[in-house]
Amino acid sequence: MSVAFTAPGVYVQELPSDSRAIVGISTSRTAFVGRALRGAVDTPVLVTSDADFSRRFGGLWNESALGYAIQQFFQNGGSEALVVRVINQAPDVPDPPLPAAPTPDPGAKTASVTVPRSGGGNAVLLDAANPGAWGNALRARVTIEDIVPSERSAGLFHLELSELDPAGNPVNSERHLRVTLTPNEPRSLDRVLETASTLARVHAPMASAVPAPSVGSATLPFAGGADGDPPRTSDILGSESARTGIHALLTADLFNILCIPFQSWVSTDAAISALWSAAAKLCEDERAFLIVDPPSDWGSPAAAAAAGASLPFSRSANAALYFPRIVATDALQEGRLREFPPCGAVAGTIARIDAQRGVWKSPAGLEANLFGVPDLAQKMTDSEQGELNKLGINGLRRLPIVGSVVWGARTLVGADVLASQWKYLSVRRLALYLEETLFRGTQWAVFEPNDEPLWSQLRLNVTAFLHQLFRQGAFAGSSAREAYFVRCDHDTTTQQDIDRGIVNLIIGFAPLKPAEFVVIKLQQIAAESV
Repeated sequence: MSVAFTAPGVYVQELPSDSRAIVGISTSRTAFVGRALRGAVDTPVLVTSDADFSRRFGGLWNESALGYAIQQFFQNGGSEALVVRVINQAPDVPDPPLPAAPTPDPGAKTASVTVPRSGGGNAVLLDAANPGAWGNALRARVTIEDIVPSERSAGLFHLELSELDPAGNPVNSERHLRVTLTPNEPRSLDRVLETASTLARVHAPMASAVPAPSVGSATLPFAGGADGDPPRTSDILGSESARTGIHALLTADLFNILCIPFQSWVSTDAAISALWSAAAKLCEDERAFLIVDPPSDWGSPAAAAAAGASLPFSRSANAALYFPRIVATDALQEGRLREFPPCGAVAGTIARIDAQRGVWKSPAGLEANLFGVPDLAQKMTDSEQGELNKLGINGLRRLPIVGSVVWGARTLVGADVLASQWKYLSVRRLALYLEETLFRGTQWAVFEPNDEPLWSQLRLNVTAFLHQLFRQGAFAGSSAREAYFVRCDHDTTTQQDIDRGIVNLIIGFAPLKPAEFVVIKLQQIAAESV
């Protein structure tokens, strides 16, 4: 702000700082895509605990691996899960002419109820908030007892909604007061339910009418809800343009890890193999990392090694595969042991290691315990895992005393024959962390004058961020000069670049690579003659 210097004296001016702190992003927010009992469809929803998932999506369900993967994720140290519920969205199939039997409809359905109108007819059709058989447990009740006659004639009423458990007891209830069916009013029922209800929505179009009050304690039951068949591969894949399926994650601000927990899948399923390739491509575009579960037909380490040499989906530096499947208790089956895909437990372990040691630490070793995993579907010897390791497939091992652990830290391009710079999981994830953090932390530079003042600010801010990571042990090297460099000047940004509106910031870092093979050399020495 300019100051008029008139009277003699001391003038104080506040100057802007050239330093703009770059704050590191989250490294382990994990997206889960799968089937759930209830909840918003094709919409990323952040949950922060297993209980939170149960409230929003219905908890464990024997017909889906999603709830178990979420449970194992939080059990192993995860803190943030981004859940996308998918359903079978097959269109309604019209019944053929009698006497042929109706064609089964595999799609999920939304429960609904018709609220009658005073004087006869229908006032409004209400839908459950989202598809699924859970909506059949909803009840609606209209009351007007404490509404004065003038407001009754204007169409005001109260709507009570409740959700019953199998025994008929209410487990969730809502009361929406002084609402109206008149469109575009502040207390219009469609607006109120959209913003304040987790149970129901108005099915458009809404009639401009007065609902008939319920008699006594009578309620109106919702009906017609159905879970439908399991989602098809096309439902999980979804559409990029419509932002459905895994592509619903494009509407999320950030996710770092992606899990698609199938109860089981076989390597000959071409559709699911194509889905893994599409999911890896999505992760490459979004700077995220995909955890691939092993096919259920990999019944032994030898079978996995034979099939792993030619995976049925594309290899990606932004993906890792873990073998074998895990064995854990099922709370819905009296705690009996059963097999599960490992992605939830592995993602939780990665999140725990990130929090304790940093994203640059390989999420494997004795620290990478798989909590709540008393056994594994297959046992491996060192030589059997060695064959998988050479193919870029990470092993899960059961070690004495320690228990089940992650015992591999390679990406899917970590096969020895590929000699990729992104061989190791920790190196790739650190690069993704740096890319996304600097992408977000340098947005302020857009449209700034492209000259030395801007370049020096970029060098200052990025160097400060990298030096903080160096002090935390993120890079190799005994000095900052050996650990990283930041360049942004006339050598990196030419006059032609300036004319095109481009500023080039070049960053290099020395990654820490895991000690995958610890070699101890012993030598005998001859005792000196006395």
